[in-house]
Amino acid sequence: MTELVEPRAMGRALVRRDGVQKVRGTATYAVDTPVDLPAYCHPVQATIARGRVTAMDTTDAEAVDGVLAVLTPFDAERLASTEDAEYAVLQSDEVAFRGQLIGVVIAETSEVAREAADRVRVSYAGQPHDTELSADRDDLYAPGQVNAGHETDTAEGDVAAAMAAAAVTVEQTYETAMYHNNPLEPHATTALWDAAGDGFLTLWDSTQGVHPDRAAVCQVFGLAEGQVQVICPYVGGGFGSKGTPHANVMLTAMAARALPGRAVRLALTRQQMFFLAGYRTPTIQQVQLAADRDGRLSAIAIDVVEQTSKIKEFAEQTGVPARMMYASPSRRTTHRLAALDVPVPSWMRAPGECPGMFGPEVAMDELAEALAIDPIELRIRNEPEVDPETGKPWSSRHLVECLREGAERFGWAGRGPRGHRDGDWLVGTGVAASVYPTLRQATSTATIRFAGGRYVVEIGAADLGTGSWTILPQIAADALGVDVADVDARIGDTRHPVASVAGGSSGTNTWGSAIVQAAREFRGTFGTDPHDGAEASGDVDQAAQDEDHAAYAFGAQFVEARVHADTGEVRVPRLLGVFAVGRVINPRTARSQFIGGMTMGLSMALHENSVFDTRIGQVANHDLAEYHVVSNADVDAVEAYWLDEHDPYVNAMGSKGIGEIGIVGTAAAVSNAVHHATGVRVRSLPITLDKLLPALP
Repeated sequence: MTELVEPRAMGRALVRRDGVQKVRGTATYAVDTPVDLPAYCHPVQATIARGRVTAMDTTDAEAVDGVLAVLTPFDAERLASTEDAEYAVLQSDEVAFRGQLIGVVIAETSEVAREAADRVRVSYAGQPHDTELSADRDDLYAPGQVNAGHETDTAEGDVAAAMAAAAVTVEQTYETAMYHNNPLEPHATTALWDAAGDGFLTLWDSTQGVHPDRAAVCQVFGLAEGQVQVICPYVGGGFGSKGTPHANVMLTAMAARALPGRAVRLALTRQQMFFLAGYRTPTIQQVQLAADRDGRLSAIAIDVVEQTSKIKEFAEQTGVPARMMYASPSRRTTHRLAALDVPVPSWMRAPGECPGMFGPEVAMDELAEALAIDPIELRIRNEPEVDPETGKPWSSRHLVECLREGAERFGWAGRGPRGHRDGDWLVGTGVAASVYPTLRQATSTATIRFAGGRYVVEIGAADLGTGSWTILPQIAADALGVDVADVDARIGDTRHPVASVAGGSSGTNTWGSAIVQAAREFRGTFGTDPHDGAEASGDVDQAAQDEDHAAYAFGAQFVEARVHADTGEVRVPRLLGVFAVGRVINPRTARSQFIGGMTMGLSMALHENSVFDTRIGQVANHDLAEYHVVSNADVDAVEAYWLDEHDPYVNAMGSKGIGEIGIVGTAAAVSNAVHHATGVRVRSLPITLDKLLPALP
């Protein structure tokens, strides 16, 4: 059991400390960094999906007034490491996917760089490409593991026998689309080498982790960590896409080395982000459920097919949540990949859990309908006493309470098997469960210093807009036993102690644990009346880590859907979520995260779809004019609530991650609500009118 911090500042709905700077436009982002006479670069991208660059004529580009340099695979520097093929920019004439970086123009202005890049003439030797995902391919393979180190396949009991013997079964295929993260701030970098060009590199990068960013750059360029500084005080969103650097970071650093002593900037265009900044793989999920007449599961299985890039493997852990969500004696999960001539997929908000809860939670709704059992009651009947995957007791699990409180707040009582009609609109309601693991990364160190009558916390953490600038001082103030107004934070710079990436909803858990340890070291050494310059450090490895319990956050999503009887138009006027996430450190920032996640889940359900044109090998709707995301007009009310959950096992704060659980389950709840309204079951996202119209009553 972890010794909890007694809350004084934690739990207060403090205003964001960085809010004023952002509202006034004084917050410095990666390409806002004030540097002398910056140059700008613009990529040249491949216009074939597979093949080889045979020649690049840069004559016209170099003739444009203001062009400083043009780099191609034929004259670019050789990198120290090409082990990671995504980072091996301009190292080969091979083209692995359409949109791949094959050159870069550096110029006095971004406009000149872009114009000159358009003037580079490229000759190719094209080859047939393969970019179509399907479940019946004969070259699907099992990766060695799936994201976050999970086993690729798991099995317990006999699913086939349970399906054959069960009173009621569900066996359906569900699909989620390709999604692109699309944060408001594009992926952007300003890079500056010292005048020698081989000594010290400063990167102002939009990243979810300055230290992991530095580690990747050091490996690619063969540098020691002391030769690189990464600075990122503010991030304009990332949703996972900035959790690992992408090729654009390496390209900017390479371009800057061509102009030593002069800073070079690159901000990807919205269109370029659809090729270069990662995405969530589409998934095909074959789900099986078996149950008796009382609704108790005897089998649950999910067999997942998804895609990866031929040059770099990424395996979304889509089947993982089915391993622990409900009690069942027989369980099976598998993952199979198709390696295609496509860009590299990567993290997107709640990787694994977000797509992986869609199929099973819709299948649970189908099972409830077949059994004529309320879908909330069905979930409650299959509540496991311990973690089905590991056999460990839960650190805390209050899913049932989330379902019941959500039902009361939403007005679920009296819901019948079908919705009702309101004029031209068919109205229904739906529910789905949410889950996300409570994670803590292995590496993070915090330093606390007393100077000028104030406490200063230093840790190389990131704030994606999630509230780190605000909540880390709250954690420190509680651990020190001082007023939060007397605590400052310094984050977002590799000059500060090492910090893990802001990902997996683990940032606060990890950094906060290190801060609490540093505070305890500080108080143990200096007491309550420290001298000026007093300093102590603590790292997450020193903080107690519980290994005996299964730690997860849980939630329940409720949706009201309205479908126009004549046009099939879908509206969702109400989203309501109830979550069990341990101690909430700041209700203001927490509610923002829940609402943001739920809204993103609604976007996944109704709008988002990166339509891939397999003929040419690219996303056809690669801009925000045609890649639709939700807007204020798409939902009238989003309500987020949470239980007062006490969990002494997860960390010293008693907190669980909240950045991702809000998106999990939302799309399934929307699909279930649409079915309740119309009787039409849409198993392939997004839920668009063309999928509803042919079957509307």
